[in-house]
Amino acid sequence: MNNNSKATLIIFTRYPEPGKTKTRLISALGEEGAAKLQKQLTEFTVTEARKLAVNLRVYFSGGSEALMKTWLGENDQYYPQSNGDLGTRLITALQETFTEDIEKVVIIGIDCPDLTADLISIAFEKLSETDLVLGKAEDGGYYLIGLSHCLPELFQGINWGTDVVLQQTVKIAERMGLTISYLPVLNDIDTPEDLERISLP
Repeated sequence: MNNNSKATLIIFTRYPEPGKTKTRLISALGEEGAAKLQKQLTEFTVTEARKLAVNLRVYFSGGSEALMKTWLGENDQYYPQSNGDLGTRLITALQETFTEDIEKVVIIGIDCPDLTADLISIAFEKLSETDLVLGKAEDGGYYLIGLSHCLPELFQGINWGTDVVLQQTVKIAERMGLTISYLPVLNDIDTPEDLERISLP
């Protein structure tokens, strides 16, 4: 736990088990290659996150807490993702994280290698003056969502995995009368075509 206990960063990731991670990239990279990319992206994201003066919670699927600690280290907090679709899992993570001591929560995945500590820090800063922060992804989704309140409604009725995720989220937020700030558009690494834009070791 870092020194600003009123802000928390949540990372959603998956244990890099070959054949069970980055499945849309297996055709291009093979099972081992896709798992290696998952590992590299997660390690990059966690390294950036640790530069921030916020609490860090890693929500994982696959593997176990023991495997996650062996892989990424003992010092962070690890929680298994709940069952259900992505919206349900995000809601559960938010409800578990937003306590009376927490004023800002930012959630990210590990699919965006251009997402740096500086950009995440800007998201937290924006939450001092806005209800919702969204990092737009080129594919129509979002690579980051930040909230100053626990708002489960933002994750309900969303067609996850489609190019209308951001649009649907914004519509809900506008209907709720929320103020919204945006981060620059970045690219997620989800498909073989996206691999051309990545430069990890």
